[in-house]
Amino acid sequence: MTVERRPARWQGSDDALRAVQVAFDVEAAVLEAVRRAAFERNLSTSDQIRCILGLFVSRRPKRPRLTVTLTPEDYAALAARYGLDARDRLAIKERVTQELIDFAGKQ
Repeated sequence: MTVERRPARWQGSDDALRAVQVAFDVEAAVLEAVRRAAFERNLSTSDQIRCILGLFVSRRPKRPRLTVTLTPEDYAALAARYGLDARDRLAIKERVTQELIDFAGKQ
C-alpha cells in the first residue's frame, strides 16, 4: 500500500473535498424568500442558507461576479451580434461584460 503525498498547499482543501452539495426542492415562495434575503445581505444563496441553519459562514471577501453557461451556439450568436469571431471567447466575454455594465447604468 502506498501513502499518498500531496503538496502542502493542497492539504487545506481536504475539508472542501469531503463536502457534499445538497439541493432542496422547495416552493417558489421559499426560493424567492431565500434569494431576496441573500440579496439584501449581499450573500450568496448558499451562505444565506447556512445563516438560516445557524452554520458557520466564511466572511472572506468574495470576488463579486455573475455567471452564465454559454454553449458553442451561444458563442456563435454573440459573435454574430458583436461582429467577432466565435473562437475569440475573450473578446466576446469583454463585450458581454460591457453590455452588463451598460445595463446596470441604465437601471
